[in-house]
Amino acid sequence: MKESLETAAPVSGTTSPWRGDFPVFAVTENGKPLVYLDSAASAQKPHQVLDAVRHFEAFEYANIHRGVYKLSETATARYGGARAAVRRFLNASDDREIVFVRGTTEAVNLVARSFARPRLAPGDEILITHLEHHSNIVPWQLLCAETGAELKVAPIDDRGVVDLEAFAGLLGPRTKFAAFAHVSNALGTVNPVREMTRLAHAQGVPVLVDGAQAVAHMPVDVQEIGCDFYAFSGHKLYGPSGIGALYGKLEHFEAMPPYQGGGDMIRSVSFSGTTFAPAPQKFEAGTPNIGGAVGLGAAIEYVEAIGWEAIESHQRALQEHGEQVLASITGLRLIGTAPERVSLFSYVLEGVHPHDIGTFLAADNIAVRSGHHCAQPVMERFGVPATTRASLGIYNTRGDLDALAAGLQRVKEFFAA
Repeated sequence: MKESLETAAPVSGTTSPWRGDFPVFAVTENGKPLVYLDSAASAQKPHQVLDAVRHFEAFEYANIHRGVYKLSETATARYGGARAAVRRFLNASDDREIVFVRGTTEAVNLVARSFARPRLAPGDEILITHLEHHSNIVPWQLLCAETGAELKVAPIDDRGVVDLEAFAGLLGPRTKFAAFAHVSNALGTVNPVREMTRLAHAQGVPVLVDGAQAVAHMPVDVQEIGCDFYAFSGHKLYGPSGIGALYGKLEHFEAMPPYQGGGDMIRSVSFSGTTFAPAPQKFEAGTPNIGGAVGLGAAIEYVEAIGWEAIESHQRALQEHGEQVLASITGLRLIGTAPERVSLFSYVLEGVHPHDIGTFLAADNIAVRSGHHCAQPVMERFGVPATTRASLGIYNTRGDLDALAAGLQRVKEFFAA
């Protein structure tokens, strides 16, 4: 986006009380304010997060766990404080149950390699659902190819809801692991993860929950869910990219071998062998993204200061308004109509390719995502090559959705001419 010295005029309609915290909305593109509807891909960052990272990098940065000088001690404390913030955010029972990773994708791969891989033999099974992002499909496919295990997929219905009866029926003595999304990035479906975890545990099956799309929309309590692992990415939660967190039950982390080898994950090294540091350090080889962790901690504190009651109320109002304005557009079909959904709209418009919709809207500085959203099996399930997706954050307004609807009407008129 090209910066403009002109301050963007407020988008019409009900405002967001937090919109002013996000500097990106203070600039325009060709005189048009930004209508950002791609938070499911990456959320924008408030100045509270940007300032925290800038201050750390400018005045407090040093490597961690190694220096006895003030800067190193400060950086180590900031990094540890960020871990404590994640533990509190997820209601984990111990800071040692939180491992910093680059994001959800790395977290899933860590669990696949370090926890699931040693437990698999030919004929074993891994269970996922038809809703999954590629990051929660491909690592399990690779593992199955290596071990001779088989990937099982629980189906979804025409609303985009997982068939719980089928899910339960696919759990059996050969099932060695289950992994599923908390919220679908392509449809917005909220899965009943507590019940799905209960069903899996009743068969002795460990569970990973992909929480990438959930953490910005609802409180997460890993103890209540009961899952063995929970993963999320900072950039979905108004934080930096390149940082995320993996929750794991401490007994699992203590028993798991390291995912990578290198510095800062060892207790001692000699040419005859190496002993490893305890969890979580043994899973954080090398110099970590310290500034990213500080930013993630700041993002968590920002969300906590607003409070989930206010966030959920705001997003419910946006979801209801979005459903109303999109329903008024003839030829538009929502893909994914689960009764439990977050504020995300995935749709197709008769006679217009989703990529053309995205390009047309971009000319009006309306940012949506067009494509398969790294969820090609979902697209195949609904018989479409792609959808256009509008996904909302706390900075969005009803006016943003009105602008989207008006833009889609112009798209219709243009392609009908």
